[in-house]
Amino acid sequence: MISTYPVVSGRYLVNGEWKEIKETADVINPANTSEVVGQVAICSENNVNEVIEVAEKAYETWSRSDIGDRAALMNTAAEELATIIEENVTLYVRENGKTLVEAKKDLLRCVEVMKGCAAELLNWWKPEVLPGNQKVQVRRRARGVTAVITPWNSPMILTLKRVIPAVLAGNTVVVKPATNCPLTIMTCLKVVAEHFPPGVINIVTGSGKVIGDILCSDSRVRTVAFVGSTETGKDIMKKSAGNLQKVYMELGGNDPAIILDDANMDEAAIKRLKMGILRAAGQVCSAIKRVYVHESRYEEIVKKLTKEFERVVVGDGIQPDVTMGPLNNKAQFDYVNELIKRTVKAGAEVITAGIQLNPESWDQGYYMLPSIVTGIDQQSEVVRVEQFGPVIPILPFSDVDEAVKLANDSEFGLRASVWTDNEELAIELADRLEAGAVFHNNHTVFSDLALDFPGLKESGVSRETRHCGLEFYADSYGFAD
Repeated sequence: MISTYPVVSGRYLVNGEWKEIKETADVINPANTSEVVGQVAICSENNVNEVIEVAEKAYETWSRSDIGDRAALMNTAAEELATIIEENVTLYVRENGKTLVEAKKDLLRCVEVMKGCAAELLNWWKPEVLPGNQKVQVRRRARGVTAVITPWNSPMILTLKRVIPAVLAGNTVVVKPATNCPLTIMTCLKVVAEHFPPGVINIVTGSGKVIGDILCSDSRVRTVAFVGSTETGKDIMKKSAGNLQKVYMELGGNDPAIILDDANMDEAAIKRLKMGILRAAGQVCSAIKRVYVHESRYEEIVKKLTKEFERVVVGDGIQPDVTMGPLNNKAQFDYVNELIKRTVKAGAEVITAGIQLNPESWDQGYYMLPSIVTGIDQQSEVVRVEQFGPVIPILPFSDVDEAVKLANDSEFGLRASVWTDNEELAIELADRLEAGAVFHNNHTVFSDLALDFPGLKESGVSRETRHCGLEFYADSYGFAD
């Protein structure tokens, strides 16, 4: 019923006001596609221009605000956001498909980002005096209006990791969340935005093509932070080139995991491997997409991982016993299913495992059991593409040089992992792997959210940061005698 929709449903945020709009689209629960969770406003070109104008005006004063005040406001906002996490976990599950555990962790990490970035700001912003005969200071200033365009798979953390440093650096932001999963991020940003002057945080929703084209071609927008597909990222780069906008991009991935012959693949390690593959039903750009196993351990690892997959409970993430939820939307669900069908037709063996929590309602959502693919080679489609679903190809290799060559044989270079008892060898291989980050005996995220290592090749455009991403949203300049 409409009365259960969140207050942000069918609205967009401009200058501190949540405006209703006539044209909307339904936000569907991927665990029960007959359930409408809320609505998303389909903003027009005029709406987007209105928001950019407001953000540009608000920038004039916000960019000159005191650094200490910015940090204090963010800490206060973080404290209030923490109080509504629990009540919004179910909303997040219902529109996204994550499990309760995944959803709550994602929301709590957002509070951590806010507090950590506010703390980082105070020292990072201080002028740096360079040594030498001439007194030269390196100082920082805000850039202007920042567009933040984020995807549906992990919208909370992927949005706040861009919005928060942009605001703290003195910019105003225009946030464009994904149309099929916008409600939780808008609900949380409503709380955050109320702690800042009107126009500092604005939100537009609707067609990615319409809104994205405007944000990436308008000279008033100085920075674009995008998380999404490589194809869309390339399109954004073309459009933003006309204004030489500063562009940050976290794009696709096809992460390899290399398991060497000496790896201790005990029960705990296999669980870590499984989580690296199936987190958020595999709908994570930095999830493991390919596993390369030394030929002497190949059958063992396939058997162990199959056994672990058999324990996966698939169903509505709102149920506490569920360990993997549905895929988020029909397009992704259809894509992964068709990919598996083509893979089988090409002669591969697909081992499907796991438990259907509620078989009687299985067809009501975008549910898939996890699958392991064997009998393929490096050129197989399922190996080359970013599956973005609960399916993983496993291939054998004979020596480490071959493993590195296979792992690097991709246009992507986001993350990688090396599984071995020899840490020195793991570091040696990490130096050879074309990835923005390499994990040892794990495939996860950095526990310190101040760290952000970009992808290589077609997995991203950015640079290493240890400062919560603040430098992406500020310009450094020299001041000299």
